[in-house]
Amino acid sequence: MDKRGKDSNRLDKLVAESRRAAEQRGHGYREQALKMYPWVCGRCGREFTRANLRELTVHHRNHDHDYNPADGSNWELLCLYCHDNEHSRQLDHAHGELAGGDTATAGTHQPFAQLKDLLRRDDD
Repeated sequence: MDKRGKDSNRLDKLVAESRRAAEQRGHGYREQALKMYPWVCGRCGREFTRANLRELTVHHRNHDHDYNPADGSNWELLCLYCHDNEHSRQLDHAHGELAGGDTATAGTHQPFAQLKDLLRRDDD
């Protein structure tokens, strides 16, 4: 076997080992979180049963999948949709910082803030 073949073989072993470790780590904290917390999405309040439990995910609050304290303080259970939304918001925030945008006020726009005053003017 040539050098490139050996390097490829070592890389394949490393990737397989890494995937196994990530899978074991994932099953460990997921099982713990499902035992600790009620089977309810922490955002939308949707309730889960054994029939649809696969749609309930464990979200790491600080986004570090290797930080799994036994008390579960870095976890929250989210449905697939809310989990995707949470990660999209994180990506949007990071994108805003990279683009030099003002991320402090990015989510504070209130399009109907003046609606009450506008409606009151029409009544006069």
